[in-house]
Order: sequence, then structure tokens, then C-alpha cells
Amino acid sequence: MDAPLHERVAADLRRRISSGELPVGSAIPSEAHLCEQWGISRGPIRQALTTLRAEGLIGGGRGKPPVVRSQSLPQPFETFLSFSRWVELMGRTPGQRTLEIARRPASPQACDALGLEEGEPVVQMLRLRLLDEVPVMVERTTFVWPVGRLLFDFDCDSGSVFAYLTRCGVDLRRARHVIDAAGADETDAELLGVARGAPLLRERRHTSSAGGEPVEFSDDRYRPDLVSFTVDNSQQAHPALVRTPSSGGLVPARIPQGETP
Repeated sequence: MDAPLHERVAADLRRRISSGELPVGSAIPSEAHLCEQWGISRGPIRQALTTLRAEGLIGGGRGKPPVVRSQSLPQPFETFLSFSRWVELMGRTPGQRTLEIARRPASPQACDALGLEEGEPVVQMLRLRLLDEVPVMVERTTFVWPVGRLLFDFDCDSGSVFAYLTRCGVDLRRARHVIDAAGADETDAELLGVARGAPLLRERRHTSSAGGEPVEFSDDRYRPDLVSFTVDNSQQAHPALVRTPSSGGLVPARIPQGETP
């Protein structure tokens, strides 16, 4: 499925900026020129320009033509939401084994996390995540029903669930992460090849739309000898939360302004 028009326009402008075709300080082509180039109306063009402004790549407005402010491309927030995308960016091979996906009545925990009434339907998924065929993480995710039901038409072993949901038009714009330690339960121990009770690195994630509507919450448990998390802070930059394998390089994941990891 092709990406929406505004995303394709934004991607093309990012490419032109990063390559130097549109250097810092240069004017972005006018809306009229971009409309003619793409054969589309002004709506998608304006959406694309709004996206680039939010990313800090262009500036201007209030009657002034947009100009290039920076060639430093942001790392998409998707790389932290999506295990598959993170692994691919390192040039390694992601994998997954879906062990269970089912519709169930919302548990008390799901009600609290997703703002549901007790008994409302949700979709729960259990997957083992692999890095170069090595088990590194057990993923337990609960989706609100309107989102989770889309997964019954998707082979969850074929790739990124978040990428698929995004293609379906699901808004996965915001997430909050809580990172702590947890002991491996019987399922974790069997799937990750560790002793029961062994310490695991746990990431609990709540994902919502840009408007704050809950979409999913997940309890992901990593082998700490294979994956770690690092938080970088400075007064000049927003916090950057990164996940890295023990033998790989750091891969930053952008944290939107106002959010904390």
C-alpha cells in the first residue's frame, strides 16, 4: 500500500534537504510549485510542510516562505515503538514468533491502562522477538478492540505490527515508557532460555493517538545480557532514549516534546 500523499511529499523534501539539494538557508519550493510537481491540491502539501516544521527541518510562516533550518534528520519515534524497525536500522535481521492472539474481555489491568469498562473486548497478543534468530524479548500486548481486530487480517509473523497498523491508518503518535526490572516467569524462562526468576529488563509501554486516545499497552521483557537502554539528557536537547544490543551501536529514538521515556 502506498504511503499517504503528504507523507510522500515530506519524504521527498527530507531527501532533498539531507542530500544538500536544498541547503540550509534555502527556500522551500512554493506551494504552487509543489502542487504542480505532484499533481495534487494544497492540502497534502501543507500537511507535509507542517510535518517538516515540527521536525525542525524548516522554518518560516506567517506570510514568510519556509526555508531550510537544519539538515539533521530526526530519527523516527517509530524506531522505539517498532522492534522490527530498530533491528533493521542496525542492518540486522528481526524476527518474531506469534504464540497467541485472541479476543478477550478486558481484564482489570486492561481497563485501567486503556480506560475501558470491565468486560469490553480487547485483543491480546503474545510474541517472541528475535534478533538474528536469537530470542531477546517476550512481548505481551493488549490492543483496544477497534485496533486489535485489524490484526486478525495480518500475519503477525511477517513483520512489524506497528508498521501494519500505521498503514491501516491507526494513529500511534504518542507513547509513554516505564523501564524497570522483573523476574522471569515460567513463560519468559522457557522462551528466552533463562532460569525462572532470572532478572529481565522490562519495558511497559502505553501508546495513544495524538489526541490522547489509548491504543495499546505492552509489557515487553528483554534479556539484559543482549539488550540495554540508555537515556541521554542535556539542557540543549530533549531526552533521547535508546535501545542497543550488547554488540551493536546506539540507535536513537526521538522522544516528542513534552513526553518522558
